[in-house]
Amino acid sequence: MKGANLALGATGLAAFLALGEAVPRLGLVKEAYFPPTSRIAGALVDELADAAFWTALGDTLTGWALGLTIAVCAGILTGVIVSVVPHLRAATASTIEFLRPIPSVALIPLAVLLYGTELRSVLLLVVYASFWQVLIQVLYGVQDVDPVAEETARSYGLGPWARVRYVLWPTALPYVMTGVRLAAAVALILTITTELVIGAPGLGARIAVAQTSQAVPEMYALVVVTGVLGLLINVGARSVERRALAWHQSVRGEVAV
Repeated sequence: MKGANLALGATGLAAFLALGEAVPRLGLVKEAYFPPTSRIAGALVDELADAAFWTALGDTLTGWALGLTIAVCAGILTGVIVSVVPHLRAATASTIEFLRPIPSVALIPLAVLLYGTELRSVLLLVVYASFWQVLIQVLYGVQDVDPVAEETARSYGLGPWARVRYVLWPTALPYVMTGVRLAAAVALILTITTELVIGAPGLGARIAVAQTSQAVPEMYALVVVTGVLGLLINVGARSVERRALAWHQSVRGEVAV
């Protein structure tokens, strides 16, 4: 089954690349706006041979990794504290619901005002966007804790942090891993977007330069790189999730299938 899925995926990708080659060649769109796949591939090879490309890639991955790490740690810690401390969940609910829907891109002017085009601007937006993905999942996970297990832990004299470790955390971990996977994708999107809009060093800024200089094949090649990054991050996050939840019924069922 897995081999068949891989074959179907490869076939679909090959058909998509062939379509990308044929559409501009047949004159359905102008090559100046949408180059054939072969030209994009050539531009991608040139980019891979350019040291400046790898520097930009490193800047993007640095902003992504730092922002995601801060967001995950802050989201887990905040979620556990809000859930464990009595009445804190109710006291913060309205604030969370007010702040969570604010689009991160709306904070770009604030980031530029505070930090200009430095890495801290990227981190501000990445952390803000990714933090909510983790926090909400942690809150949902804690809410799913079995009351009987909670009361049993209390009856055995387990303290608050022991109950967090042995009762709350195992129940919330699947939700946490979902939040981390979502946050990883959101962090990449915000990293590229911030670089693209404010010119912070990275792939986004390189895409903007290629667009303004009419280097269209190079621009598409860089967009392809961001897509590959997103794919690798998603695959990596799912792999970590399967390892962390090897004991969980959902993962054991997935492996069995």
